[in-house]
Amino acid sequence: MARMLGRLFGKASARVEIPDALWDTALRRQFLARLAPDERARLRTLAEAFLASKEMATAHDLELTAAMQVDIAAQACLPILNLGLPWYRGWTSIVIHPAEFVVPRRVTDDAGVVHEYTEAISGEAWEGGPLLLSWQDVQAETTHDQPYNVVLHEFAHKLDMLDGEADGVPPFDRTLHVRLAPDAWLGTLEDARERLVAELELIESRLPSNIDPDSSAADPYYAHLPLDAYAAQDASEFFAVSSEAFFIAPHRMRAAFPAWSDLLAAFYRQSPA
Repeated sequence: MARMLGRLFGKASARVEIPDALWDTALRRQFLARLAPDERARLRTLAEAFLASKEMATAHDLELTAAMQVDIAAQACLPILNLGLPWYRGWTSIVIHPAEFVVPRRVTDDAGVVHEYTEAISGEAWEGGPLLLSWQDVQAETTHDQPYNVVLHEFAHKLDMLDGEADGVPPFDRTLHVRLAPDAWLGTLEDARERLVAELELIESRLPSNIDPDSSAADPYYAHLPLDAYAAQDASEFFAVSSEAFFIAPHRMRAAFPAWSDLLAAFYRQSPA
């Protein structure tokens, strides 16, 4: 079931006005509530433009409500608060699942063997296509004592994909990002990721032999990591996971990776810390 967002606000038009009650509810999230009054006002205007330009759909008979849309829009627009809505250009659809959903995977290994399997995920951004979210995960903010926000994560991927395949290096605007360069950005990112990988390997080497690293019993050990272990996977995931932490737990992020946090602040043109 897909519908233009304006219809849920009482009209089908290119203009959306968010009711005060819905906006106040969206701002209950701590990382939005701490914005200055002028920033909240600009975020609201941006969220209204976002709602007018995107289309949402739900899966598995999940009811699409205006409150859901405003909640997602408010979070999605935070990363582009000082960049602008055109940074989400080139795609229109957001699909919301009730909870984690299963997607098919097809991977070819180094030997040329094709492996097909399914994976349960909480969100996914498709290059040039829709963005998928688990509503259950949209409402969660922490996991394993780590900063967690599936909306910020997947929309960071969309920014990363704006110039092609997600590689951890989003495009830089020559006016907005005058001091950012792809090579220096990637070098700082990989340095931070390598330190995370080293910490992750140290934790895994010290896990008791009776604890499965992928089980919930191992969560207390991984909780000491500065970022969720998923960030160690590759550059694109490190960018997305650290973007979550940058907005949700900025002081923790800066303490762990000061140089990388400075680059994120320069890209997003915000300093939550």
